[in-house]
Order: sequence, then C-alpha cells, then structure tokens
Amino acid sequence: MTARTWPRRPCPETTGSRYDYELASAAQLRTMRAGLRDWLPAVTSDPDLLDELLLTLDELASNGLRHGLPPVRVSVASSADDLLLAVSDAAPECAPEPATGRDPAQGGMGLNLVADLSVACGWDVHDGRKHVWACLSRG
Repeated sequence: MTARTWPRRPCPETTGSRYDYELASAAQLRTMRAGLRDWLPAVTSDPDLLDELLLTLDELASNGLRHGLPPVRVSVASSADDLLLAVSDAAPECAPEPATGRDPAQGGMGLNLVADLSVACGWDVHDGRKHVWACLSRG
C-alpha cells in the first residue's frame, strides 16, 4: 500500500439514492453499519462492494470521530457508476493526513487503505465543516 495525498477538491455532486447518518460517538458505528446494510440492496447486490463500502465508511467515520469534532455526518450516495462516501466533521482546520513512513503495525493506515480502494478521493471545507470523501466503483 502506498501513501497518497488527499487532494483538496470539492465533493462530486450526486442525485441518486442516499443514506445519511449522524454520529456523536464510536458506539454508534454499529447502528450506522446496520442501517447501511438495510439501504444497500436498493443500489447494489455485489458482496465485495458491500465489504469495501463498509470498510471505507468505517475508516472515514472513525477518523472523523477521532480527529475531528462532533457531530460527524455520514452520507453515502449512489450514482450510475459509483458510490460516493462523504464524512464531515466540525474541525475544518484539520486536513486529512495519510500516514507516511510509519510501520503499518503502529496503525494509522486507514486513509491509505481508503485511497487504494477508491477511484477518487478528496476533501474540502464548506459551511464551516470539513468534508472527506471517496468514490467506490460500482462496475
């Protein structure tokens, strides 16, 4: 897995079906995942995509809780080709920083993993919130 930068660029627009959830603590991650599993059959039946989506969303949401400020807002939106995962938090001054030069056994490799799974990723600040996003290919 190679370290990548997270470019600052706006989140892509989507008009498809969406799943939204707000987290105040890590204890809510389980409920978020359960709701996402209920929503996903409407947009995909691919079990591999489901696994990648849950892993990606878990990494981004837990980073928002750990390094940002609550509330952490999670959104998954469907488009014709991709699933867009966006997580926002109330710490716009804290840019996402993928770990570099660190032994993976020390942790902190989540953003690199998300970048490897994504066809596009980035972050931006608007409305006083940091928005970190990744697109997973549906094809």
